[in-house]
Amino acid sequence: MATAPHPTRDDFAALLDEQLGSADDGGFEGRVVKGTVTAIENGMALVDVGLKSEGRISLREFMRGEDDHGLTVGSEVEVYVDRVENADGEAMLSRDRARREAAWDKLESEFGEGKRVEGRIFGRVKGGFTVDLDGAVAFLPGSQVDIRPVRDVTPLMDMPQPFQILKMDRRRGNIVVSRRAVLEETRAEQRSELIDKLSEGQVIDGVVKNITDYGAFVDLGGIDGLLHVTDMSYKRVNHPSEVVNIGDTATVQIIRINADTQRISLGMKQLESDPWEGVAAKYPVGMKVSGQVTNITEYGAFVELEPGIEGLVHVSEMSWTKKNVHPGKIVSTSQEVEVVVLEVDADKRRISLGLKQAQRNPWEEFAEKHPIGSTVKGEVKNATEFGLFIGLDGDVDGMVHMSDIAWGISGEDALALHRKGEEVEAVVLDVDVEKERISLGMKQLEKGAPAAAGSSDTLKRGSTVTVTVLEVRDGGLEVQVGDDGATGFIKRSDLGRDRDEQRPDRFQTGQKIDAMVTGFDRSKKPNFSVKARQIAEEKQAVAQYGSSDSGASLGDILGEALKQQD
Repeated sequence: MATAPHPTRDDFAALLDEQLGSADDGGFEGRVVKGTVTAIENGMALVDVGLKSEGRISLREFMRGEDDHGLTVGSEVEVYVDRVENADGEAMLSRDRARREAAWDKLESEFGEGKRVEGRIFGRVKGGFTVDLDGAVAFLPGSQVDIRPVRDVTPLMDMPQPFQILKMDRRRGNIVVSRRAVLEETRAEQRSELIDKLSEGQVIDGVVKNITDYGAFVDLGGIDGLLHVTDMSYKRVNHPSEVVNIGDTATVQIIRINADTQRISLGMKQLESDPWEGVAAKYPVGMKVSGQVTNITEYGAFVELEPGIEGLVHVSEMSWTKKNVHPGKIVSTSQEVEVVVLEVDADKRRISLGLKQAQRNPWEEFAEKHPIGSTVKGEVKNATEFGLFIGLDGDVDGMVHMSDIAWGISGEDALALHRKGEEVEAVVLDVDVEKERISLGMKQLEKGAPAAAGSSDTLKRGSTVTVTVLEVRDGGLEVQVGDDGATGFIKRSDLGRDRDEQRPDRFQTGQKIDAMVTGFDRSKKPNFSVKARQIAEEKQAVAQYGSSDSGASLGDILGEALKQQD
């Protein structure tokens, strides 16, 4: 059987020309090709890649260790053809460049598949570090070194470790890598493995790593859980540091695991007995108990009845008499107070308490001490357009309506007689405990008041009485029945039938007049009229002594009536 002829050097050159193009047209330049070491001399390796001349490469580019380049004559190596010929007619070859090109090919493939790559941090540059990826140089930003900021990177230098390629551009020769992405991915894998081993309701020990205003983070062995301040204890906790400290070993219960966010909620109070069990039977409505004020808000104060059990005293239930006052002006934090249970809602863990209910109702107490008709003293606290408010015993107020201030003058004038801060006397007219109202009267204490004179018995509408002129005014006369009877008023038009008789100036102070009671105003003050008395007397005389129609004149009739009276 005939053997195939051995290929000649010309055949080999033709094959290369077919694959890469001829040497003359520069087809070798910029490519990685295989070559053979033909000689080693003077620290250089002569490599034949099938060109017209061999190329020289420094042995340092082949070094795998100190004084170990691993080359012998006949060794096959991959080199990068920088130029086909230099000025001396030699090929310009590079082993380092070939290694970098091979590294780029590998990195592009791994980047496309999302694989991690191995490299070494070997230098520091502005904004980060340089990483050797088996011949290719990449940039590691400072923010991508670790999950948390690293002050000293020295322990990480020149140490083989995995990286994740974030971005690469071969044309520009740029590669950006991240060590942090690898750590986060590894951490997420570890967290997933740990979460799979945990279950809700499980009791586990952990170490307190960090404390915030809203809780503490507990390390459960590679994964953190949040122990919220509201789950630390059944009693009020103002700050987590009151219960735990950093470095403490805490026994906690896993309350909830969120598989999507990998967040774990922890609790400590769940390991204690719930003080709210049976709270409705322990604190029945109406029970008076003692407690300590733990917190004060704008809407009330929280009172601790026992560790873990707090009730709210709403601002409306704090005082009988102090209205629209901030709770902080009635109670203070840590103060011991007596309260009454108003409502218990065990499901919502709420207890409504009353502070004022633990004290006697001041209106009930006032009604017992000061029955209707009794006299009280007090200071004018406020004057309004309809009356006076008087401060009374028990920190309650009573009101004197303007119509009950004084006899004989209008309510507006009576209000003008009194000022804030003045001490006055008054009579208790009515006490409404339910509406928290006390009605007082001042005019009832005046000498000659209708009540004192028995006006309901002695003064009747239509009766004629003798009155004394107290004061002459333009509008009429101020008069009084007897020496200490009721005072009243005769209007100008009621001073007589004729116009000449209706002049007030024809009367004098102290003069006695007969007048008829024509009625009473809203304050039971009588109204008098001379004119009405005259008309009544005339009608009576006509009825008794004849009519003017019978021929008798009015003067004759009245004269006869007067003669009969005499």
